[in-house]
Amino acid sequence: MPLSQDEKLNLLETLEDRFNVNQHRHEKVDWLDVKTILEGSEEKLVTLSKMEASGGEPDVVTLNGSKEILFIDCSKESPKGRRSVCYDREALESRKKHKPENSAVDLANEIGIQILDEEQYSYLQQIEAFDLKSSSWIQTPKRIRDLGGALFCDRRYDTVFVYHNGAESYYSARGFRGILHI
Repeated sequence: MPLSQDEKLNLLETLEDRFNVNQHRHEKVDWLDVKTILEGSEEKLVTLSKMEASGGEPDVVTLNGSKEILFIDCSKESPKGRRSVCYDREALESRKKHKPENSAVDLANEIGIQILDEEQYSYLQQIEAFDLKSSSWIQTPKRIRDLGGALFCDRRYDTVFVYHNGAESYYSARGFRGILHI
């Protein structure tokens, strides 16, 4: 559903404020370049609005010195509106009791983002500390998923940890972080 003109202006203002406060996430990126791209893409604005509404606090992040403009969820903890989800649809359907409302993969698709992979998550953690009290599902290799598992990460003891769990598991403090290429 398209955003109203007021919603667009409010979203762009929120994103610009966050961009300006967190220059360490995107050195050498000019807000006017980002804004020009966003103003030309209703679809990207809608996706960013959904990221924002679910607690992701998306911001421009430069990964590994790339020139590509990426928005990544930069909320200190895993986005609140995306927690208590199992990993994917197969895991959701396999649960016989106490099913969560959704899965991380399905919710990411609904929002229009991709779940961070291990490399992206690790790089994000080099910029600043995230998930000190929560954890986030990450993209899981097919060979692990085929065996019923899924991967998640968090940061404890000033170290980023990668763990495994059954894909059908879900916890109130586990969600996922997304990435949007613009």
